[in-house]
Amino acid sequence: MRNLIDINLLEDGIARKLLQTAKFYKSSGRGLLEGAPLLGRTLAMIFEKPSTRTRISFEVAMTELGGSAIYLDAKSMQMGRGESIADTAKVLGRYLDGIMIRTSKHETLIEMAAHSKIPVINGLTDISHPCQVFADIMTFEEKLGDIENKIVAWIGDGNNMANSWIHASKVFNFKLRLACPNGRLPNIHIIQWAKDNSVDIEIMDDPLKACKDSDAICTDTWVSMGDEGTINPEKIFNNFQVNEKLFKVASDNAIFMHCLPAHRGQEVTEEIIDGPRSVVWDEAENRLHVQKAILSWAIADKLI
Repeated sequence: MRNLIDINLLEDGIARKLLQTAKFYKSSGRGLLEGAPLLGRTLAMIFEKPSTRTRISFEVAMTELGGSAIYLDAKSMQMGRGESIADTAKVLGRYLDGIMIRTSKHETLIEMAAHSKIPVINGLTDISHPCQVFADIMTFEEKLGDIENKIVAWIGDGNNMANSWIHASKVFNFKLRLACPNGRLPNIHIIQWAKDNSVDIEIMDDPLKACKDSDAICTDTWVSMGDEGTINPEKIFNNFQVNEKLFKVASDNAIFMHCLPAHRGQEVTEEIIDGPRSVVWDEAENRLHVQKAILSWAIADKLI
């Protein structure tokens, strides 16, 4: 089954081919793709969490590949009233060609994939966000060339994005430096996986050290969806704002990346996110092209 659960779980070579396919789709322009590789195919999009970029990019991607997408609010499904994930997966497999799920718990994604006879795609969980990191790497390479052996700095919460950057560091062979507050480190199991697989990462609490000579500085909101109960986030993350001070120690061509939505004045200053180093709008656009590649591979087994 061609599931996208996490980047590190893909077969060797698939991650790079997905990026190549995304770049091909971007160069092909917008509108219905010639040949419509997903003509007559239908994707279910299950949402437990709010979304702008994930929902729109997947829906437009299906349309431009010749297929269609159905938006499903998890709360309005029987799954939201107690039907098991296993039963839901079995039913959806009788109607559809693929499932994209954006869920609060990574375990929900794993259970859905375990019982599904159609591909399941991770649209975001509390543990990882592989679709976004694919778009980020695509954007990085558009601006700075091959990411291999480059240095990426992650500043802030050790959240699902940080976890997926760790996975990507192994798959795409770049150096990752993570500066996170104490108590807000990436997932302990993913850190152990990185150690076991000799992934070139460093975890620290010094943003300046993490950004030294870096080619990209990445961040996310101080408080992720589902963590709104975090007490005094300003106190926790006060020293982890991306600003001009950090870019002064980065490489001359370093870029700023953020998965959005952003809170200007918190995790990043206005002068950075709205300045010439920022590539956040390119990242957002590239979600569409990456989703096309993922869907083409997962549903039709077509890659460039």
